[in-house]
This record gives sequence, structure tokens and C-alpha cells, in this order.
Amino acid sequence: MKLRIEIDAAKCMGQGQCNYWAPATFALGDDGIAYSTLSQPGAENSDTDEAVILGAQGCPTRAIALWRGEERVV
Repeated sequence: MKLRIEIDAAKCMGQGQCNYWAPATFALGDDGIAYSTLSQPGAENSDTDEAVILGAQGCPTRAIALWRGEERVV
């Protein structure tokens, strides 16, 4: 089952740990806030689920939540 990504922009401080671990999934916008590149039209993900999980776990402010169905992974 595919991971669902939620990013709380109010918590994000733009350190970029998510992008370091999963560069095809996360990016920092011009405002320095993380977003999921998968929300862009036609986006494809070459990161493994493990890399995405590491990216979310690396967030120092815990701004990223990952869900698989109804189960919260991170």
C-alpha cells in the first residue's frame, strides 16, 4: 500500500533532512518550507519507502507524518 505524506508547514524549519534522505519525494520551496514533490502533476517517485520513512524520521520538528492506509507509520 502506498504511503500518504502530510507535512505541517507551520512546524517545518527547512533544515532539509527529508530532502537529504528522499530527494525524489521531498523538496524545499522558495520559502524554505518542505513539500512533497509527489503532489505535483505527473510526479513519479524513485525513492524507496524506507528512504521516505528515514526522511520523515529525520525531521527535527516532526513536521512530517506518514500514513499507510489508516496506520500512522511516522
